[in-house]
Amino acid sequence: MENPALGQVTPQALPVQFPSSIKVADCYQCGKCTAGCPVATRMDVAPNQVVRLAQLGEWKKALESRAIWECVGCQTCSARCPKEVDCAGVMDALREASLARGAAAPERFPVVAFQKIFLENIRRNGRLGELELIGQFKTEVLLHTGRIRFLFKDAGLGPQLGKRKKLHLLPGKARDRKVVERIFERCANEQKT
Repeated sequence: MENPALGQVTPQALPVQFPSSIKVADCYQCGKCTAGCPVATRMDVAPNQVVRLAQLGEWKKALESRAIWECVGCQTCSARCPKEVDCAGVMDALREASLARGAAAPERFPVVAFQKIFLENIRRNGRLGELELIGQFKTEVLLHTGRIRFLFKDAGLGPQLGKRKKLHLLPGKARDRKVVERIFERCANEQKT
């Protein structure tokens, strides 16, 4: 739908490529996304304001905001939207564009590293291998930041998780990893279009 105040806002006209299912121009700034967001108080720009930045083409502000990295992807914002604007999808697309353009602030490195390592772990195993994820993540952050303290920050949780049988030493493999491979392929194909 075209918003006369914004001009024609189409995914092809935007420097950040949103999937066709995300209708940024439909947002009329009711604020329900922000009201329901569990981490909005930690954000420098509220979720509805991030969408507004996208509407106005304020890409530098949107891509450099902390808000896109604070978003936990819970989908509450998208579920609450009366116009069905996928605010969480906007956040995802902005994160990807921020990474691609090198606009992510250096202090966001642990978040970026975790997301990449998490997805690669799922892609390889078909499910999450917790110890592998923790080991790779902690090592990557240590090598990049030199923060030795970060390496041992959560060490006290290991025995508690082990006692409750929540920490698996060897990663299990999904029985049908081909399904997971197809999901990753479909996502990669959607990003190209």
